[in-house]
Amino acid sequence: MEDCQIIELYLHRNSDAIRETEIKYGAYCMTVADRILHNREDSEECVNDTWFKAWNSIPPTIPQKLKMFLAKITRNIAVNRVEAETAVKRGGGERDLVLEELGECIASSRNVEKEYEAKELEECIRTFVRALPEKEGNVFVRRYFFTESVAEIAGRYGMTDNHVTVMLCRVRKKLKKCLRKGGFFND
Repeated sequence: MEDCQIIELYLHRNSDAIRETEIKYGAYCMTVADRILHNREDSEECVNDTWFKAWNSIPPTIPQKLKMFLAKITRNIAVNRVEAETAVKRGGGERDLVLEELGECIASSRNVEKEYEAKELEECIRTFVRALPEKEGNVFVRRYFFTESVAEIAGRYGMTDNHVTVMLCRVRKKLKKCLRKGGFFND
């Protein structure tokens, strides 16, 4: 079923919308959740929460890209779950490493997680990523949205770990410059 048809089901409050969404995007959302949670049961709960949140969000929201709309919901639910589980004891992991890497691009006096979710910052980053060459943009999104490891990205694109690391470093420098220009970064 096409995305526009699924969205119409949501708009008409037809419960088939959830079934069709799960058929089309269930595996995709599961991958997004599992990259963050690394636990099948927690990821399944997160994906079920995604369907509930989508049901409650459409309408009034009408997503232009249903896949990315669902990915964002799934990611936010998974990140919130990790935050809740690690509130007392902060563990390591890819998510913390990713946030630390991005931390150099955002003023240290602000909370990186809250700033990243701010609408203006989000739009600035989205515009920045869209302007990158395709491969750099894909690597950036895989690392900082899907929290893939450097090794996974290298394997996916036939690159060495070092090449990916250098590419990400250069892209972060470009992002920092872009954010400074947009007034989001204060030296």
